[in-house]
Amino acid sequence: MIYLDAAATSAVRREVLEAMWPYLTGDFGNPSSHHTVGESAARALADARASVAAWLGCRPTEVTFTSGGTEADNLAIKGIALGNPRGRHIVTTPIEHEAVLESVDYLVRLHGFEATFLPVAADGLVAPADLAAALRDDTTLVSVMLANNEVGTVQPIAELAAIAHARRIPFHTDAVQAAGWLDLDVQRLGVDALSVSGHKIGAPKGIGALYVRGRIPLEPVLHGGGQERGRRSGTENVAGAVALAAAARLATAGRESNAQRATEARDGFVSAVLAAVPDARLTGHPTSRLPGTASFVFPGTNGEAVLLELERHGVVSSSGSACAAGSEDASHVLLALGYPDDVARTAVRFSWGADVTAGQLVEVAPAVAEAVREIASLGR
Repeated sequence: MIYLDAAATSAVRREVLEAMWPYLTGDFGNPSSHHTVGESAARALADARASVAAWLGCRPTEVTFTSGGTEADNLAIKGIALGNPRGRHIVTTPIEHEAVLESVDYLVRLHGFEATFLPVAADGLVAPADLAAALRDDTTLVSVMLANNEVGTVQPIAELAAIAHARRIPFHTDAVQAAGWLDLDVQRLGVDALSVSGHKIGAPKGIGALYVRGRIPLEPVLHGGGQERGRRSGTENVAGAVALAAAARLATAGRESNAQRATEARDGFVSAVLAAVPDARLTGHPTSRLPGTASFVFPGTNGEAVLLELERHGVVSSSGSACAAGSEDASHVLLALGYPDDVARTAVRFSWGADVTAGQLVEVAPAVAEAVREIASLGR
């Protein structure tokens, strides 16, 4: 079997498991406890926070540990919007992850906010001019994802953030899918808030982090004992924080070389699939995209059926966001990119980690062609 669904989740790396294991066993203390067992956990948590901060290019006090990317997005969107008295207008895009879209919807429904959804081109890119035109005096936050989780398109975040900052508007980016592939230095990106999730880079599920710049007001989503400097109450997941830090160090160490190899493998795979399946179309931007993602539509088929057929051939992939699995609706991302509903339902996303080789990907192309032919023939 070849696993090509890394965008949904990655396996926990051995080095990460070894780093977190002590805090699941002997050093199991609560970091808020004032005794030797708790103090050991508190030191580990502080060290993990410093490592994540180094990964993101920020101060440790600007890092809040969360239960994952969804919570980080919720805290960023709701926390900044409700903590900032500037106004009740939010700007985002229609291709964001559901964690962002549902948080915006919550603010619209229950707190009287207005939302502007920026148009996206057929390749998934946001035009800076459209953002500039959408900003208002009462805009309190802009949120645009760094890289799309379904089609892999990478946005010009630094340019977009600069436009928001010219109007003194905070800018958040969901960097969950970009982690491990792209530079997440928040100073270079120019963002005020950034969300990441550990299970995309070899840490276990259930740990993530949110960067929030300096003294930007942030209303907590979870209330309780005041952990995480009052921004996220709840006993800290020390083992998870240590795991995220270890995974971030590993991802940073090999990022550029891994991204270069994956990009070359991706381009070869895309060419092979398009040659083997005449009607196939690559979704997203052809070059401004994640190194480890290639998503296609196969008109005349059904994406879910193609997935099942691919698994019979030993290839595991997905039809889009795992968070929307089981939904009967077509992908909101592909619909926003202008694909008709029936074509959007034929999508298959292939995503992989740095351990997948170009040779393995090229070998998958014939299996894709065979699976598409099998499913297309059933519809005749």
